[in-house]
Amino acid sequence: MVIMSVDFGRARTGIAICDPGERLASPVTVIHEKYVPALVQKVAALAAERRAELLVVGLPVNMDGTEGESAVNARRFADDLRDVSGIEVDMLDERCTTMEAHLFLNATNTRGKKRKAVVDAVSAVIILENYIARRKASGK
Repeated sequence: MVIMSVDFGRARTGIAICDPGERLASPVTVIHEKYVPALVQKVAALAAERRAELLVVGLPVNMDGTEGESAVNARRFADDLRDVSGIEVDMLDERCTTMEAHLFLNATNTRGKKRKAVVDAVSAVIILENYIARRKASGK
């Protein structure tokens, strides 16, 4: 199944996608859009273009497991994306994904403007890898 993941952000939103066999998650792009309705349209168009069968949106849960304003906004975005795209949308706890992305970028010595340009797409890859691992563990 082709799954596309979204690391939803206020200024930048990272996108990743996997192959139909769900073996490889790859970064696609970072969308620079602050206006949520326009962002929803752009993500839905990209999902259609890439023939995504399922969308996964990262859910920014607080470290104590509670959901704050960012999680509420992510849920609202996911609902709007489902309505506009017509594609099933699932959510995945994204705690620590940005930190993992920064660790990866440190390991690859990615710095400065290049780092800022890719960190959200790398976070989307991590969200997607975690989602795929969870699907495989559950036997889906």
